[in-house]
Amino acid sequence: MTRPPPSLSLTLKSTTFLTAIPVFSYILYHFLTRKPTASPRPQKVPKKGERVLVLGGTSGIGQSIARQYAERGARVCVVGRREDLVKEVEEECRRAAAAEAVEGGSKESENDIFAVQGDFSVVEDMVRVRALVLTRWGGLDTLVVAAGVSALQPLLAVAGADCKAIKGNYIGPLVGAVTFIPLLSSTSDSPSILLINSVASLIPAPTRTLYASTKSASLVLYQALSIEHPQITFTHVLPATVEGNFRASAVDQGPVREEDPNKSGLKREEVAKRCIEAVDKREKHVFMPSFMRVAHLLYWLWPSFIEGKARKKYNFEA
Repeated sequence: MTRPPPSLSLTLKSTTFLTAIPVFSYILYHFLTRKPTASPRPQKVPKKGERVLVLGGTSGIGQSIARQYAERGARVCVVGRREDLVKEVEEECRRAAAAEAVEGGSKESENDIFAVQGDFSVVEDMVRVRALVLTRWGGLDTLVVAAGVSALQPLLAVAGADCKAIKGNYIGPLVGAVTFIPLLSSTSDSPSILLINSVASLIPAPTRTLYASTKSASLVLYQALSIEHPQITFTHVLPATVEGNFRASAVDQGPVREEDPNKSGLKREEVAKRCIEAVDKREKHVFMPSFMRVAHLLYWLWPSFIEGKARKKYNFEA
Protein backbone atom coordinates (compact mmCIF):
# COMPACT_ATOMS: atom_id res chain seq x y z
CA MET A 1 0.00 0.00 0.00
CA THR A 2 1.33 3.42 -0.95
CA ARG A 3 1.57 5.81 1.96
CA PRO A 4 0.57 9.44 1.45
CA PRO A 5 3.41 11.94 1.35
CA PRO A 6 4.35 13.33 4.80
CA SER A 7 3.28 16.82 3.76
CA LEU A 8 -0.22 15.57 2.81
CA SER A 9 -0.54 13.61 6.03
CA LEU A 10 0.43 16.68 8.02
CA THR A 11 -2.08 18.79 6.13
CA LEU A 12 -4.89 16.31 6.85
CA LYS A 13 -4.00 16.24 10.53
CA SER A 14 -3.90 20.04 10.68
CA THR A 15 -7.27 20.30 8.95
CA THR A 16 -8.81 17.78 11.31
CA PHE A 17 -7.38 19.60 14.31
CA LEU A 18 -8.62 23.00 13.13
CA THR A 19 -12.05 21.58 12.40
CA ALA A 20 -12.27 20.10 15.89
CA ILE A 21 -11.37 23.36 17.65
CA PRO A 22 -14.73 25.15 17.11
CA VAL A 23 -16.67 22.04 18.17
CA PHE A 24 -14.62 21.55 21.32
CA SER A 25 -14.72 25.28 22.07
CA TYR A 26 -18.49 25.33 21.71
CA ILE A 27 -18.91 22.42 24.14
CA LEU A 28 -16.50 23.97 26.64
CA TYR A 29 -18.06 27.42 26.32
CA HIS A 30 -21.55 25.97 26.74
CA PHE A 31 -20.73 24.27 30.02
CA LEU A 32 -18.64 27.13 31.40
CA THR A 33 -21.33 29.76 30.84
CA ARG A 34 -24.42 27.73 31.69
CA LYS A 35 -25.76 28.54 35.11
CA PRO A 36 -26.80 25.57 37.31
CA THR A 37 -30.52 24.93 37.09
CA ALA A 38 -30.94 22.49 39.99
CA SER A 39 -33.39 24.95 41.50
CA PRO A 40 -35.45 26.58 38.72
CA ARG A 41 -36.35 30.18 39.46
CA PRO A 42 -40.16 29.68 39.45
CA GLN A 43 -39.75 27.63 42.65
CA LYS A 44 -38.72 30.83 44.43
CA VAL A 45 -40.61 33.37 42.31
CA PRO A 46 -43.94 31.91 41.12
CA LYS A 47 -44.96 32.84 37.59
CA LYS A 48 -48.27 34.21 38.80
CA GLY A 49 -47.59 37.39 40.68
CA GLU A 50 -44.00 37.82 39.51
CA ARG A 51 -43.16 41.54 39.55
CA VAL A 52 -41.74 42.46 36.13
CA LEU A 53 -40.52 45.86 34.96
CA VAL A 54 -39.93 46.24 31.20
CA LEU A 55 -37.81 49.20 30.12
CA GLY A 56 -38.47 49.73 26.43
CA GLY A 57 -41.72 47.79 26.36
CA THR A 58 -43.60 49.79 23.75
CA SER A 59 -42.26 48.07 20.63
CA GLY A 60 -40.29 45.13 19.31
CA ILE A 61 -39.09 42.36 21.59
CA GLY A 62 -39.85 44.37 24.73
CA GLN A 63 -43.52 44.69 23.80
CA SER A 64 -43.81 40.96 23.16
CA ILE A 65 -42.06 40.15 26.45
CA ALA A 66 -44.45 42.42 28.38
CA ARG A 67 -47.49 40.77 26.86
CA GLN A 68 -46.21 37.22 27.34
CA TYR A 69 -45.44 37.92 31.00
CA ALA A 70 -48.95 39.35 31.42
CA GLU A 71 -50.47 36.26 29.81
CA ARG A 72 -48.90 33.97 32.36
CA GLY A 73 -50.10 35.99 35.33
CA ALA A 74 -47.21 38.29 36.15
CA ARG A 75 -47.56 41.82 37.44
CA VAL A 76 -46.16 44.03 34.68
CA CYS A 77 -45.00 47.64 34.46
CA VAL A 78 -44.22 48.93 30.96
CA VAL A 79 -41.95 51.94 30.51
CA GLY A 80 -41.46 53.86 27.27
CA ARG A 81 -40.80 57.38 26.03
CA ARG A 82 -44.09 57.91 24.19
CA GLU A 83 -47.16 58.15 26.41
CA ASP A 84 -49.57 57.09 23.66
CA LEU A 85 -47.61 53.91 23.01
CA VAL A 86 -47.21 52.94 26.68
CA LYS A 87 -50.97 53.22 27.10
CA GLU A 88 -51.56 51.07 24.03
CA VAL A 89 -49.23 48.35 25.31
CA GLU A 90 -50.78 48.57 28.77
CA GLU A 91 -54.21 47.86 27.27
CA GLU A 92 -52.76 45.07 25.12
CA CYS A 93 -51.28 43.43 28.22
CA ARG A 94 -54.55 43.82 30.13
CA ARG A 95 -56.51 42.16 27.32
CA ALA A 96 -54.00 39.33 27.05
CA ALA A 97 -54.10 38.72 30.81
CA ALA A 98 -57.90 38.82 30.87
CA ALA A 99 -58.19 36.38 27.97
CA GLU A 100 -55.79 33.97 29.66
CA ALA A 101 -57.72 34.26 32.93
CA VAL A 102 -61.02 33.43 31.22
CA GLU A 103 -59.41 30.48 29.47
CA GLY A 104 -58.15 29.30 32.85
CA GLY A 105 -61.61 29.44 34.39
CA SER A 106 -61.42 32.81 36.18
CA LYS A 107 -63.82 35.66 35.63
CA GLU A 108 -61.08 38.28 35.51
CA SER A 109 -57.35 38.70 35.73
CA GLU A 110 -55.82 39.30 39.15
CA ASN A 111 -52.41 40.50 37.94
CA ASP A 112 -51.59 44.19 38.25
CA ILE A 113 -50.57 45.90 35.02
CA PHE A 114 -49.65 49.54 34.56
CA ALA A 115 -47.57 51.78 32.30
CA VAL A 116 -45.31 54.77 32.90
CA GLN A 117 -44.01 57.31 30.43
CA GLY A 118 -40.28 57.83 30.87
CA ASP A 119 -36.82 57.72 29.31
CA PHE A 120 -34.58 55.03 30.79
CA SER A 121 -31.49 57.17 30.20
CA VAL A 122 -32.87 59.95 32.41
CA VAL A 123 -32.10 59.44 36.10
CA GLU A 124 -35.12 61.40 37.34
CA ASP A 125 -37.50 59.31 35.22
CA MET A 126 -36.10 56.03 36.53
CA VAL A 127 -36.19 57.21 40.16
CA ARG A 128 -39.86 58.08 39.63
CA VAL A 129 -40.55 54.62 38.15
CA ARG A 130 -38.77 52.96 41.07
CA ALA A 131 -40.92 54.87 43.55
CA LEU A 132 -44.10 53.83 41.75
CA VAL A 133 -43.05 50.17 41.62
CA LEU A 134 -42.11 50.16 45.29
CA THR A 135 -45.38 51.80 46.33
CA ARG A 136 -47.54 49.57 44.16
CA TRP A 137 -45.80 46.20 44.52
CA GLY A 138 -43.48 46.60 47.48
CA GLY A 139 -40.53 45.44 45.40
CA LEU A 140 -39.31 43.97 42.11
CA ASP A 141 -38.38 40.48 40.91
CA THR A 142 -37.41 40.92 37.26
CA LEU A 143 -35.92 43.84 35.35
CA VAL A 144 -36.06 43.62 31.55
CA VAL A 145 -33.80 46.07 29.68
CA ALA A 146 -35.13 46.00 26.13
CA ALA A 147 -34.76 49.60 24.99
CA GLY A 148 -32.12 50.63 22.50
CA VAL A 149 -31.46 52.49 19.26
CA SER A 150 -30.16 51.49 15.87
CA ALA A 151 -27.36 53.00 13.76
CA LEU A 152 -26.73 51.82 10.19
CA GLN A 153 -23.91 53.85 8.67
CA PRO A 154 -20.10 53.52 8.61
CA LEU A 155 -18.56 55.64 11.35
CA LEU A 156 -17.01 58.28 9.09
CA ALA A 157 -20.37 58.93 7.44
CA VAL A 158 -22.02 59.78 10.76
CA ALA A 159 -22.37 63.26 12.18
CA GLY A 160 -24.03 63.81 15.54
CA ALA A 161 -25.59 60.38 15.89
CA ASP A 162 -22.85 59.12 18.21
CA CYS A 163 -24.33 60.81 21.32
CA LYS A 164 -27.78 59.37 20.64
CA ALA A 165 -26.38 55.86 20.22
CA ILE A 166 -24.34 56.12 23.41
CA LYS A 167 -27.35 57.46 25.31
CA GLY A 168 -29.74 54.80 24.08
CA ASN A 169 -27.48 51.75 24.12
CA TYR A 170 -25.15 52.44 27.05
CA ILE A 171 -26.28 55.29 29.33
CA GLY A 172 -29.81 53.86 29.51
CA PRO A 173 -28.72 50.38 30.65
CA LEU A 174 -26.28 52.01 33.08
CA VAL A 175 -28.96 54.21 34.67
CA GLY A 176 -31.38 51.28 34.79
CA ALA A 177 -28.87 49.08 36.58
CA VAL A 178 -27.85 51.70 39.14
CA THR A 179 -31.50 52.54 39.86
CA PHE A 180 -32.96 49.07 40.24
CA ILE A 181 -30.20 46.74 41.45
CA PRO A 182 -30.64 47.82 45.11
CA LEU A 183 -34.41 47.33 44.87
CA LEU A 184 -34.07 43.90 43.28
CA SER A 185 -31.48 42.78 45.83
CA SER A 186 -33.53 43.84 48.84
CA THR A 187 -37.05 42.77 47.84
CA SER A 188 -36.87 39.57 45.74
CA ASP A 189 -36.18 35.95 46.71
CA SER A 190 -34.59 35.40 43.29
CA PRO A 191 -33.81 38.73 41.58
CA SER A 192 -33.13 38.67 37.86
CA ILE A 193 -32.02 41.11 35.17
CA LEU A 194 -32.58 40.40 31.48
CA LEU A 195 -30.56 42.42 28.97
CA ILE A 196 -31.71 42.29 25.36
CA ASN A 197 -28.46 42.87 23.51
CA SER A 198 -27.28 41.82 20.04
CA VAL A 199 -24.91 39.31 18.51
CA ALA A 200 -23.39 42.37 16.79
CA SER A 201 -21.77 43.23 20.11
CA LEU A 202 -19.59 40.12 19.80
CA ILE A 203 -19.29 39.62 16.04
CA PRO A 204 -18.34 42.91 14.32
CA ALA A 205 -20.16 43.99 11.19
CA PRO A 206 -19.63 46.84 8.70
CA THR A 207 -22.06 49.81 8.90
CA ARG A 208 -22.85 48.81 12.50
CA THR A 209 -19.88 50.61 14.04
CA LEU A 210 -21.80 52.78 16.51
CA TYR A 211 -24.53 50.26 17.16
CA ALA A 212 -22.20 47.33 17.81
CA SER A 213 -19.71 49.26 19.94
CA THR A 214 -22.36 50.78 22.21
CA LYS A 215 -24.17 47.45 22.52
CA SER A 216 -20.87 45.79 23.36
CA ALA A 217 -20.25 48.39 26.06
CA SER A 218 -23.58 47.64 27.75
CA LEU A 219 -22.97 43.90 27.50
CA VAL A 220 -19.59 44.13 29.24
CA LEU A 221 -21.15 46.47 31.81
CA TYR A 222 -23.76 43.88 32.74
CA GLN A 223 -21.25 41.03 32.64
CA ALA A 224 -19.11 42.90 35.17
CA LEU A 225 -22.17 43.74 37.28
CA SER A 226 -23.04 40.05 37.42
CA ILE A 227 -19.72 39.45 39.16
CA GLU A 228 -20.22 42.36 41.54
CA HIS A 229 -23.78 41.26 42.37
CA PRO A 230 -23.80 37.44 42.43
CA GLN A 231 -27.14 37.39 44.27
CA ILE A 232 -28.79 38.61 41.04
CA THR A 233 -29.10 36.37 38.00
CA PHE A 234 -28.05 38.25 34.87
CA THR A 235 -29.27 36.88 31.55
CA HIS A 236 -27.91 38.32 28.30
CA VAL A 237 -29.82 37.47 25.12
CA LEU A 238 -27.89 38.03 21.88
CA PRO A 239 -30.14 37.71 18.84
CA ALA A 240 -29.13 38.16 15.23
CA THR A 241 -31.42 40.11 12.89
CA VAL A 242 -35.00 40.26 14.20
CA GLU A 243 -38.12 41.08 12.22
CA GLY A 244 -39.74 44.49 12.67
CA ASN A 245 -39.06 48.16 11.95
CA PHE A 246 -36.23 48.69 14.44
CA ARG A 247 -33.85 49.79 11.69
CA ALA A 248 -36.31 52.31 10.28
CA SER A 249 -35.74 54.53 13.32
CA ALA A 250 -31.93 54.51 13.07
CA VAL A 251 -30.43 57.57 14.78
CA ASP A 252 -28.07 58.12 11.83
CA GLN A 253 -30.85 57.70 9.23
CA GLY A 254 -28.81 55.06 7.45
CA PRO A 255 -30.29 52.71 4.84
CA VAL A 256 -31.08 49.06 5.52
CA ARG A 257 -28.44 47.16 3.52
CA GLU A 258 -29.20 43.56 4.35
CA GLU A 259 -32.04 41.31 3.22
CA ASP A 260 -35.51 42.38 4.40
CA PRO A 261 -35.60 41.56 8.16
CA ASN A 262 -39.32 40.84 7.96
CA LYS A 263 -38.61 37.99 5.55
CA SER A 264 -35.36 36.55 6.90
CA GLY A 265 -35.17 37.79 10.49
CA LEU A 266 -35.92 35.94 13.71
CA LYS A 267 -39.55 36.04 14.78
CA ARG A 268 -40.14 38.58 17.52
CA GLU A 269 -42.53 36.37 19.48
CA GLU A 270 -40.08 33.47 19.44
CA VAL A 271 -37.26 35.68 20.70
CA ALA A 272 -39.48 36.98 23.50
CA LYS A 273 -40.49 33.46 24.48
CA ARG A 274 -36.85 32.35 24.56
CA CYS A 275 -35.94 35.37 26.70
CA ILE A 276 -38.51 34.47 29.35
CA GLU A 277 -37.45 30.82 29.27
CA ALA A 278 -33.82 31.86 29.78
CA VAL A 279 -34.76 33.93 32.83
CA ASP A 280 -36.74 31.03 34.30
CA LYS A 281 -33.79 28.67 33.76
CA ARG A 282 -31.27 31.26 34.98
CA GLU A 283 -29.15 31.04 31.85
CA LYS A 284 -26.24 33.42 31.42
CA HIS A 285 -25.78 33.95 27.68
CA VAL A 286 -28.27 33.04 24.97
CA PHE A 287 -27.32 33.25 21.29
CA MET A 288 -30.12 33.31 18.70
CA PRO A 289 -29.87 31.37 16.51
CA SER A 290 -27.73 29.07 18.64
CA PHE A 291 -25.05 28.51 15.95
CA MET A 292 -24.02 32.14 16.46
CA ARG A 293 -22.17 30.94 19.54
CA VAL A 294 -19.89 28.96 17.23
CA ALA A 295 -19.61 31.92 14.83
CA HIS A 296 -18.41 34.06 17.73
CA LEU A 297 -15.66 31.56 18.53
CA LEU A 298 -14.82 31.08 14.87
CA TYR A 299 -14.21 34.83 14.56
CA TRP A 300 -11.20 34.46 16.87
CA LEU A 301 -9.93 31.39 15.03
CA TRP A 302 -10.57 32.53 11.47
CA PRO A 303 -11.45 36.25 11.49
CA SER A 304 -11.11 36.81 7.73
CA PHE A 305 -13.82 34.21 7.08
CA ILE A 306 -16.34 35.86 9.42
CA GLU A 307 -15.45 39.33 8.17
CA GLY A 308 -16.08 38.21 4.59
CA LYS A 309 -19.47 36.83 5.56
CA ALA A 310 -20.30 40.12 7.31
CA ARG A 311 -19.40 42.16 4.23
CA LYS A 312 -21.61 39.95 2.11
CA LYS A 313 -24.57 40.12 4.48
CA TYR A 314 -24.51 43.91 4.63
CA ASN A 315 -23.60 44.43 0.96
CA PHE A 316 -20.57 46.44 1.97
CA GLU A 317 -17.56 47.34 -0.14
CA ALA A 318 -14.72 49.43 1.27
